[in-house]
Amino acid sequence: MRPARLVLLVAALLLLGLIPTPGAAQATPAAPTALPAATAPSAATPVAANGQLEVCGTKLCNQRGKPIQLRGMSTHGLQWYSRCVTNSSLNALATDWKADVLRISMYIQEGGYETDPRRFTDLVHSAIEQATARGLYAIVDWHMLDPGDPHQNLARAKTFFSEIAQRHRDKNNLLYEIANEPSGVSWSRIKSYAEQLIPVIRAKDPNTPVLVGTRAWSSLGVSEGSNESEVINNQVNAANIMYTFHFYAYSHRDEYLQTLARAADRIPVFVTEFGTQNYAGEGSNDFAMSQRYLDLLEAKKISWVNWNFSDDERTGAVFKSGTCANNGPWTGTSALKPAGVWIRDRVRTADDF
Repeated sequence: MRPARLVLLVAALLLLGLIPTPGAAQATPAAPTALPAATAPSAATPVAANGQLEVCGTKLCNQRGKPIQLRGMSTHGLQWYSRCVTNSSLNALATDWKADVLRISMYIQEGGYETDPRRFTDLVHSAIEQATARGLYAIVDWHMLDPGDPHQNLARAKTFFSEIAQRHRDKNNLLYEIANEPSGVSWSRIKSYAEQLIPVIRAKDPNTPVLVGTRAWSSLGVSEGSNESEVINNQVNAANIMYTFHFYAYSHRDEYLQTLARAADRIPVFVTEFGTQNYAGEGSNDFAMSQRYLDLLEAKKISWVNWNFSDDERTGAVFKSGTCANNGPWTGTSALKPAGVWIRDRVRTADDF
């Protein structure tokens, strides 16, 4: 090559940055790194985007203090439908459904925790790890239902949450739901339960938000003739907590919707369970009423979880019967019931994190 052309080539390479400038310090080549696991969190995951959550005022906020709305799904009872909570189904929930949060529903009675505390605690540990690996938030749901007085299971709850909080205290993607649906008891009784259990959790884990069930199947009292004022005027003596509200759109009409709207302006609320059907998760879907609820939740930045991510026979289970036994298909809509198609579309519409 002629000298003049060589000079011109060198100059061009310098401008393009393809060779170092003479005299410039040379960067040390980066050490090779291992490929990430297939389910490792990326910058696009909800947890990577938001980090440790905290209650700020009446909102759930991310690590930067920004109010956010999480959207996701609840498992059915682990004693019946753990086969629906697999690597493949959770991959679909994280990537195809684009969910933010998984609610891990562990029943206490009905063949659940009380029958084998070790087995069910380990199932919850496993589900937490699977959610964490996918960058999802995880709600640990103490699914007390019958008996409706949470004090009946207080000793069990202390044992369970002590272990969960101790093992997972360094994670930034958990929420503890300490009483699914109290019923037949006063709000002061539920408040007493929360004020005995929360310090046990805080001794192990000072940072994770706690979700407290409300009276009358977590309806803020409406289903037993009360309203949100009993909670607003007598709040749990603890920090970094939210109150839960459940609704089933076919059964729970304007009185419930208006109660939720008023309450959310005064106290932090998280909808940890809802369906588009009747209060049993059965019957016809009322998508119009459901959308009214979701519009309110979006406007007020109230996080929500739909019931449920299984293939049971009810219309509220998103998958057609047999899907879990056949291990899918989990992605797309071919295996979904009408409620599943509707809710998947709304889970996929992410908040502006």
